[in-house]
Amino acid sequence: MADEQSPDSELSDDQKKEIAKWFLINAPAGEIQYVAKDVMAILKDDDIYHSAALEAFPEYNKSHMICLELPDRSGDVIVSSFGEIDKNKYLDPRTAQVATIDHVKQVCTEVRPAADEELPSPYIEEFRFALDAEVMKYVNDTYPKGVCSVYCANGKDVEGPGFDFEVVVVISAARNSPQNFCNGSWRSVWNIEFKDEEQSLVVRGKMQVGAHYFEEGNVQLDSQHECKESTLFQSPEDSATTITNIICRHETEYLASLEVSYLNLPDTTFKDLRRKLPVTRTLFPWHNTRQISLARDITKELGIGN
Repeated sequence: MADEQSPDSELSDDQKKEIAKWFLINAPAGEIQYVAKDVMAILKDDDIYHSAALEAFPEYNKSHMICLELPDRSGDVIVSSFGEIDKNKYLDPRTAQVATIDHVKQVCTEVRPAADEELPSPYIEEFRFALDAEVMKYVNDTYPKGVCSVYCANGKDVEGPGFDFEVVVVISAARNSPQNFCNGSWRSVWNIEFKDEEQSLVVRGKMQVGAHYFEEGNVQLDSQHECKESTLFQSPEDSATTITNIICRHETEYLASLEVSYLNLPDTTFKDLRRKLPVTRTLFPWHNTRQISLARDITKELGIGN
């Protein structure tokens, strides 16, 4: 067909840009800057690279929920869709400030006080503040390099009882050690619906773990888990304690399940990677590997010792 490209045809600039974006967006946790250098070297076209980077970096930063230090060192801001005010401005609810982000450089360039319309009502802030304090204690005790934030997702203008509202807890932790050929990240998002009429809370969680090992190889883990639980609508302090306990329990159970999976890798995943029948057409005796002796077989084949 006339519109089909031949194998030797040159890619268009738009095609190159989309391929570059794909590699940037799918970079492992903490490695987009390394991928960016390689993409730039392969493209050899600054205009195409910068066009791709301007679209890919914001998406990557939000999906990985990266944490950046505020310029005045008053705290950190998590780059997430829940705190996004516009394409490069993000709310930090804890300090009631709005940070301006340079997505490509992954730095916070300036900060300003949040406007009243960007913050929740005093009634909602009571619940948000209490939950933020409890979750922060939990994260500090659980994740060595973890950060968290609590946002009002719906109903921030609610002035008192009688209406539903929703808050979101975001937890992000990264451990990057490229000198040891490994990087990893933890991301969890907890949506909490406060249902006033039913006097109940609905907690929905999504946890995601990513890890990349690349010493003499390339092994990646990308695991996700979702859960849901309900509890009673209580005072701000009691609700905060209950919600944090729910988060702690589910995250602990998920981490424990991952550890069990690691222990079972040799007997499950790695075994499945092997041939069902080797070249000898004989099943490998996984139940008694000691009966296989490479040295004995070689000696027999070569006639050594006869």
